[in-house]
Amino acid sequence: MSLRIVLAPMEGLLDHGLRAILTRVGGVDRCVSEFIRITDRLLPARSFIRVVPELLSDSRTAAGVPVRPQLLGSDPVCLAENAARLAELRPAGIDLNFGCPARTVNRHRGGAVLLDEPELIHAIVTAVRRAVPAHIAVSAKMRLGYDDDTRMLDCARAIAAAGASELAVHARTKAHGYRPPAYWESIALIRQQLPLPVIANGEIWSVQDAARCREVTGCDALMLGRGMVRRPGLALAIADAARAAAQGPHEPVASYSDAAIAALPWRRVVPLLTDFWTDVTARVERRHRAGRLKQWLNYLRAAYPEAQQAFDVLRAVNDPQAVGTWVQRTQAQYARLDLPVTARAAA
Repeated sequence: MSLRIVLAPMEGLLDHGLRAILTRVGGVDRCVSEFIRITDRLLPARSFIRVVPELLSDSRTAAGVPVRPQLLGSDPVCLAENAARLAELRPAGIDLNFGCPARTVNRHRGGAVLLDEPELIHAIVTAVRRAVPAHIAVSAKMRLGYDDDTRMLDCARAIAAAGASELAVHARTKAHGYRPPAYWESIALIRQQLPLPVIANGEIWSVQDAARCREVTGCDALMLGRGMVRRPGLALAIADAARAAAQGPHEPVASYSDAAIAALPWRRVVPLLTDFWTDVTARVERRHRAGRLKQWLNYLRAAYPEAQQAFDVLRAVNDPQAVGTWVQRTQAQYARLDLPVTARAAA
């Protein structure tokens, strides 16, 4: 069966700038945006565009990958009204958040806290589905539950019965947070009970993890979040491995965790960091710019020794000009290494 890979929403990290960078690498079939919080008012179009500027470009990243905006809230009427307003911007679908574990979000009745109320979840999905044109897909993302998974199937069935076209499941409860393991067996149980496609999410860090997750869950769609930020070549490596497997017996990958690095070695990550810094410099407040680059390097250093070295150099550096100088110097260094030997000598 064919494989689809979805880039997960990651509040405070995976915004449209990083989406543009990661989808450029390849392997990603669709993205879901960070959540747009819906409270008690109808948002203007600019509020949706601020979070998902891809709405101005046919709801696609520069690489052509569709982006599905995600809404978060607990009022079915207000969510429906805002979904209708969002639909006017022709999004590549609308996603609903029933999985965010953040304490502040849950305290204001958003995200995973709703998993104790499957009836409300059903009302939300029903209202949103009725409010938008039939050709616009309405999907949802959930965890296995809030404190426990006793209402897991009730919530999943409520989402399906309300007319959602797809469900992404993060295989942990809110109480689990992001601690391993991910309970993929629970995703398999949900998939067996639902008449709609289920996307498996949680603890997919390597090609080997992806293969095991597919085997356990039976899902032909995976959602990558932190694993993709840590290894930007992960989706590409997983997609390549899936294509190879579909063609018949093949030699196993010697080190699955290294397959993503082989797909995107450090010398190819450096230009991505350069473009990321250019984007950050253009739109992020000066005092936050260095922190944004270090935030990504903090993820990358788990997979790339060079990123650890870079993080060590920049750890105490907060001046954007100094960071920019480091970025330029590093880019020039690796650009020179990519030159033919004769040209390198001349340089």
